[in-house]
Amino acid sequence: MPILTPFRCSRRAVLTAGTLLGFGILTLQHSWPAPLVRRIAMADMTWVEVRQALDQGYTTALVPSGGLEQNGPYLAIGKHDSLVAWTAQRIAEALGHTLIAPVVSYVPQGNFDPPTGNLVFPGTLGVSEEAYAGTLEGIARSLKAHGFRTILFIADHGGALAPQQQVAARLDRDWAAQGVRVLSVDDYYVAGNRAQALWLEAQGETPATIGGHAGLADHASLMAAAPERVDFARPTPPLLARLGLTSDGSSGDPRRATAERGRALLDIQVEAGLAQIRRFTATKQGS
Repeated sequence: MPILTPFRCSRRAVLTAGTLLGFGILTLQHSWPAPLVRRIAMADMTWVEVRQALDQGYTTALVPSGGLEQNGPYLAIGKHDSLVAWTAQRIAEALGHTLIAPVVSYVPQGNFDPPTGNLVFPGTLGVSEEAYAGTLEGIARSLKAHGFRTILFIADHGGALAPQQQVAARLDRDWAAQGVRVLSVDDYYVAGNRAQALWLEAQGETPATIGGHAGLADHASLMAAAPERVDFARPTPPLLARLGLTSDGSSGDPRRATAERGRALLDIQVEAGLAQIRRFTATKQGS
């Protein structure tokens, strides 16, 4: 009969204890109810909470893009970030089993030298289309590596649409065979803005009072989503802008905006995005 040395005895005891401990942990994992997913914004979650959410079927991720640009004399530069953070939350809640990536703030804004578009105004911060596209791709590849199966890009800024579309189309094509789909939710911006204008016209507004960039819809929407970022008492623009000889960065008649109108306009944009996402997921399930 072999004689067991103290070393062999202690090693066998450690292995046995480790096996029992591992079995106990597995048993507890299967016997305890899964923790509730209390947060859906990834920036507010720990990695453990994200892992638990994935295990419970939260395999859709929203990737919202905002933008840091001038918005006239009354709206804060972070307007787009505030609006898309608000709408992304509502879209994710409506879809269910969806987490939200942090807002991508830096998007294309025009040429740098000489500056064009909103970059003519101080405070506008932009990146090249290549830099923005690379950021979206890096985020998508990270999400795919962690187990997300549907990745939804949503842009609140028109300059972000083209590179977003290109990245989404390429990754969706490359990853479809692996069961991972990527969508550029263009209707959120394109169809949503068109529907907002029609709704305002039905309220008695005209194209002149509605405006475009930093117009009636933007002011009303931000009054609903982040009222602290709207202030009609802010310092007035330079004299030439007040005389209409140069732009103050806004359009339309912002003072016709109300938070009540803003809530209706945001709902329109949310529904436009949801409709496209639901068509996409229905097609995905049927394929």
